[in-house]
Amino acid sequence: MSPRTGRPKSKNPKSTQIAVRMDVETLKKLNEVAEKNSETRVQTIRRGIEKLHSELEKEK
Repeated sequence: MSPRTGRPKSKNPKSTQIAVRMDVETLKKLNEVAEKNSETRVQTIRRGIEKLHSELEKEK
């Protein structure tokens, strides 16, 4: 029997997809931050969410 092919299963699959509409200025800011930190726009957005969430946790 041949081994399984394809990508290995992720421990934390990203199965939910959302769409966001933003103006040109916000998109420019997102691109600047992502480029400065050498990361993708998605990684920048996830990091922003984590940062805001941790600030909420500190307020509790």
